[in-house]
Amino acid sequence: MITNELFNHILVKIYLKNKHENYYGGIKSLISQKEKIVKKEEFKITECPECKSKEIVEDYEQGEIVCKKCGLVINDQVLNKGPEWRAFTKEEREERGRVGIPLSFSIHDKGLSTVIERVNKDAYGRSLPMDKRIEMLRLRKWQIRTRVHTSIERNLAQAMAELDRLADKLHLPPQIKERAAVIYRKALDAGLVRGRSIAAIMAGAVYAACRFSETPRTLREVIEASGLKRRDVARCYRLLIKELNLKMPIEDPMKSISKIASRLGLPMETQSKAIEVLRQAKAKGLIAGKDPLGLAAAALYVACAIDGIKKTQKDIAMAAEVTEVTVRNRYKSLKEALGLNV
Repeated sequence: MITNELFNHILVKIYLKNKHENYYGGIKSLISQKEKIVKKEEFKITECPECKSKEIVEDYEQGEIVCKKCGLVINDQVLNKGPEWRAFTKEEREERGRVGIPLSFSIHDKGLSTVIERVNKDAYGRSLPMDKRIEMLRLRKWQIRTRVHTSIERNLAQAMAELDRLADKLHLPPQIKERAAVIYRKALDAGLVRGRSIAAIMAGAVYAACRFSETPRTLREVIEASGLKRRDVARCYRLLIKELNLKMPIEDPMKSISKIASRLGLPMETQSKAIEVLRQAKAKGLIAGKDPLGLAAAALYVACAIDGIKKTQKDIAMAAEVTEVTVRNRYKSLKEALGLNV
């Protein structure tokens, strides 16, 4: 005979069993949903399934992936993998960021190691006692030694210090520094630095990075910033081009217009006219095989003559760092080919 107590006990057992099954069933469903989401995220959508277009736009604000051509919403459950905070300025982004600096090839260890600064204060801003200062000095010394404990790391440390000095003197942007550091690292891996000057190889890498990115920096400016002889830097540059198989683009004289004009204090209208003169010369094939700085200086001389600005060939030649004969010859060729009445 089943008593009331036994009946209640059986009911409780059945309830707990159903409750546990529902609980574990819910967990299994959540795991399966998560696996589906991960698979969807791993599957990169490269083309539209409707019109086969490659123009796919990811709108993280709306959580959608849309085809730009036909407007098809391919996915409406896109997760934003960015930070959960918003930053409108560079200072706010640096203040709210919770990670360190990004990897940089212009640092000899790529910024992966920590740096003990020379601040003899604790977290509360209080000065450290003398015994703690001596201990931190010893730790700082050993930390520096552990960062550069091989010959390759010592070479890179010296080279990157030289790169910082050259970039500061030539006013190079960070992307040019990164490219020059990558070129130097390739030269170091290829064994081109052994037996040669680190400063000369780095100067050649900086000039190659400027040429590759079409940054208007001449070999003379790099030589003056490095303090080396011209033949050493030129030899190292040619060695990097040959051994690393670097293909340099043809230098565009239009890139040098603004630099020369800023040294002379010329207005934007004159610069625009000089660029237009170079465009006409390029259309007629007059630029190929000519010195870019000489062509830029001659075009600026033509633009100054058109606008009535009194600038002599000597002034423009000194600003462009070329000879007066070069400016005169390029001016004559431009005047005859384009039929200029100046």
